[in-house]
Amino acid sequence: MSTRPSKELETFPNPNPQRDYTIRIDLPEFTCICPKTGQPDFAQFKIEYVADEKCVELKSLKLYMWSYREEGAFHEAVTNKILEDLVAATDPRFMRLTGVWNVRGGVYTTVIVEHRKAGWQPALKVELP
Repeated sequence: MSTRPSKELETFPNPNPQRDYTIRIDLPEFTCICPKTGQPDFAQFKIEYVADEKCVELKSLKLYMWSYREEGAFHEAVTNKILEDLVAATDPRFMRLTGVWNVRGGVYTTVIVEHRKAGWQPALKVELP
């Protein structure tokens, strides 16, 4: 294989740091292992963020998400860990991570975690007629 899973998140300079704008990334193929049963868990992750000086590089993000494939993790713990790692790498103005977990034992789980940089305020939403 030419690529391997990695915990390293690469970044690149935000091309428009003077402006707040939303970056949305959908990752529909996340897998990890249930720490109780050893069975695979499947989730779709949605990232929404307002970059400050750095943006996450997508190939490194893909390899980072792949790195969880053989790890045991509770839904709540892994969703929070991923947000912490993304915030550490990019230091965004705002970031929201939503983990939509497939059914396990007849139960669906959605975990939503957020980071807001101190002092940052979102612009007011514009409603057009």
